[in-house]
Amino acid sequence: MSNQSIRVGIVGLGKMGITRARELDRHPAALLTAGYDPRPEMFSECFPKVSISQSASELVHGDIDAVFVCTPNHFTPGIVIEALDAGKHVFCEKPPGRTVADIENIIAAEKRNPGLKLTFGFNHRYHGGIQEAKRIVDSGRLGHILWLRGIYGKSGGVGFESQWRSKKDLVGAGILLDQGIHMLDLFRFFMDDFVEVKSMVSTAYWDIDVEDNAFALLRDTCGRIAMLHSSSTQWKHRFSLEIYLSDGYICVNGILSSTRSYGEESVSVARKQLGEGTAQGKPREEILYFDADPSWELEVAGFLDNVLNDTPVESGNSEQALKAMRLVYEIYGNDETFMKSKSAPIME
Repeated sequence: MSNQSIRVGIVGLGKMGITRARELDRHPAALLTAGYDPRPEMFSECFPKVSISQSASELVHGDIDAVFVCTPNHFTPGIVIEALDAGKHVFCEKPPGRTVADIENIIAAEKRNPGLKLTFGFNHRYHGGIQEAKRIVDSGRLGHILWLRGIYGKSGGVGFESQWRSKKDLVGAGILLDQGIHMLDLFRFFMDDFVEVKSMVSTAYWDIDVEDNAFALLRDTCGRIAMLHSSSTQWKHRFSLEIYLSDGYICVNGILSSTRSYGEESVSVARKQLGEGTAQGKPREEILYFDADPSWELEVAGFLDNVLNDTPVESGNSEQALKAMRLVYEIYGNDETFMKSKSAPIME
């Protein structure tokens, strides 16, 4: 398919659908031709030339090469599976459904259609701060990783309790599945597979039937530990990923978003100082700042390149999505008290 245009349709024309459409519109190899949403008015104002289908199924079976699925979790698996079985390449927003069984069913469809590309939208891997941290870790100049600590939290906000993201029947679970899964994916980006989980999960504040806080300790195959806090009661939005290594540390603070509510995106890097005559616990830091978010562009471009040149999906593939989903549900399942509460996730 090299040197050809890729005809693309989008199912789900809300905030994420519009975000993806903007990147597709900028890409020379993409031809955005169709979209579907029960309420497409806002999308059509932005992209008046895109034809609006009468249903997701009509779009999937239309004259296109690839489908972007940007829907609430409840709808995702059915659309992705139908698209793959219709011979379409698929880009799907995270999470890949409401349960582990959902992603397993998607993978079964992927295996039935081995010539197609399937990518999941874990865009945080493409952020400048994360990419810089990964380069430093892989260079070995600060030694080997000892442990990770990640905090990813938002405040919920006005109307949070009535949003679709807070409805168990639509999403399956709460903040950990919605936002914390990004941090778990980043943990796996820097560490090996996790083999042990300890957790506490709660609905601490919001009147919703899913969790609003999740705390977890994870041990990987090398015995290294990662600590996670995922929250929708973080009244000051926060993203923080700390990577402590044998010879220093890397801290990614803030992550650029459309609202800029998570602050500046920066990477602090320092070597440990343990020698005599040095100030203990106050190493000299180098701080790098990032003023643009290339993640959406790079993620879309990567998917289109996979389709055009028939290259394997290296970031956001189905194996990575499955492992992230399994981690989410291991965290839920480890807290027996939470699993007996009304906020427990949908499991099947």
